[in-house]
Amino acid sequence: MKLIDLNRDGGIGANSNFVQFGDVRVLIDCGLHPKKTGRAATPDFALIRNEKLDLIIITHCHLDHIGSLPAVMREHPDTPVIMTTSSRMLIERMLHNSANVMMRQKEENDIPDYPLFTHDDIDRCAKRMHGLPFGHAKKIRGTKDEIEVIFHPAGHVAGAAAVEIHHKHRQVFFTGDVLFENQRTLPGAKFPSGHFDTLVMETTRGTTERPLGKERVNEIARLIESINDTIKRGGSFLIPVFALGRMQEILSVIHDARKFGRLVECPIFASGLGMDLADYFDEISRKTRHVNFNRGIIKDLKIKPTPRKLTPGEDPQQNALYIISSGMLVERTPSYTLASGLVSHARNTIGFVGYCDPATPGGKLLLAKTGDTFIFETAHVKAKVKARVERFELSGHADREELLEFAIQTEARCIVLTHGDPPARAWFAEQLALNAPKIKVIDPVPLQTYQV
Repeated sequence: MKLIDLNRDGGIGANSNFVQFGDVRVLIDCGLHPKKTGRAATPDFALIRNEKLDLIIITHCHLDHIGSLPAVMREHPDTPVIMTTSSRMLIERMLHNSANVMMRQKEENDIPDYPLFTHDDIDRCAKRMHGLPFGHAKKIRGTKDEIEVIFHPAGHVAGAAAVEIHHKHRQVFFTGDVLFENQRTLPGAKFPSGHFDTLVMETTRGTTERPLGKERVNEIARLIESINDTIKRGGSFLIPVFALGRMQEILSVIHDARKFGRLVECPIFASGLGMDLADYFDEISRKTRHVNFNRGIIKDLKIKPTPRKLTPGEDPQQNALYIISSGMLVERTPSYTLASGLVSHARNTIGFVGYCDPATPGGKLLLAKTGDTFIFETAHVKAKVKARVERFELSGHADREELLEFAIQTEARCIVLTHGDPPARAWFAEQLALNAPKIKVIDPVPLQTYQV
C-alpha cells in the first residue's frame, strides 16, 4: 500500500490521505483547515492532480474532513464518492453552509481565492455522492486490482465511519475520528476485533490524560451544576459548540436535565446551522436508527433564537443559557462576540465541552487566568477575565488509553499515526514502542510517499 498525507501541515486541519492498493487509487477525506483561508486551507492536491482517482471516501461531515470535496471532485470529474447513509443526508447542507461562509469571508477580508467552490458546484457533483450502510461491502475495481470497502460505526458524530479495506490478502483499517463511549444522541464506536495488517488511526487526545472522576457521566453532572450555580448568581452561561454533533448532544443533555428537574428555569438561546441540523438529526434518527434525537426537544426547551445583533464587549444580561457556535470561539462567530461581552463579569461562565485548538481564541481563553487581560482582536475588545472559564471533558474523540488498547489488540504489522498534533502523536509512538515493540509505527511527514 502506498500512502501520502496530503495535509500540508500535518497535525489536525485539512485532513486528507491518498492511498493506493495495487492500481486502485483512493482519496480518504478532503478537508479544510479551520484556521487558514484560501488555497492554504486546503490539502495539497498537486501530487494527485494528474493521477486517476478511482474512489473518494468520506469518513464524516466535519469541515476538516469534507471542506475541499467539491474542489477535488471538479478536478476528478469521473470519480465516485462514498460515505455512510447518514453522512449522505448531511453533507450537502454542510457544504452549502461552507460556500456561504466563504462568500462572506471574501467580502469581509477580500480573499481572492474564495469561494473555493460555489452552490452550483455542490449541486453538480451531488449525483456522484453515494451513501453506503454500515456493514455493507462495496467493491471498487481499478484496471487490474480490486478492493472491498466496509464502513463501521465510529461514534464521534452522526454518520462517522471507520473504514475497513480489503486488498488481496491484506486488511487495512482507518479509524477516522472515533469515540468509544455512548453519547446521548449516538452509540459509541463498534469496531471489529482481531488482526489487521495496517492500522491508520487518529491521535487527537494523545496529550490528554483523563483524571480519575472525570468520566462522562460525572462531567455532565458537573456541567448542569455549574449552569445552575451561574444562573442563581444572576449570570449567563455560554456553551460554545460545534454545529454538527455537539449542539444536538448538548441540547439532549440539557433536555434530560430539565425533564428530571435538575436544571433551573432560565431562558435558553440557540440558533444557526446547529439548529438547522437538528431537523436532519431527527430525520436520520427516524430513517436509520443510528442516531437518537427528536426535534421535539427544541420545543420542550422553549429555545429562543440568539439575538441576530450581538454587540462586541456588551453583556446582554439575560441571565440565560446560550448554546451557540463556534466551539472554539473562532473570530467573527456568535460565540466569539458573546464571549467578548460575558468574560469581564464575574457572574458569568464560559464552559467548553469539546476539543479546543490551543491557537484559537477558545484555546487561548482556557489558558488565561482570572485578572488577565484578554484581547478579542477582530471584535476590537480588550477585557479583564473575571468570568469563570471551565472545561468539561465531553470530547467527541476517544481517550488515548482506549485507542491505544484497540491499536495493540489489532496486532497490526504497521500503525500509521494521523489527526493529532506532534506531542499527541509522540505519546502514541512512545506507548506503542513500549507495549507492542514489534509493530512498525509511522508518523508520516506531509507530502512524503510511504510504502506501508
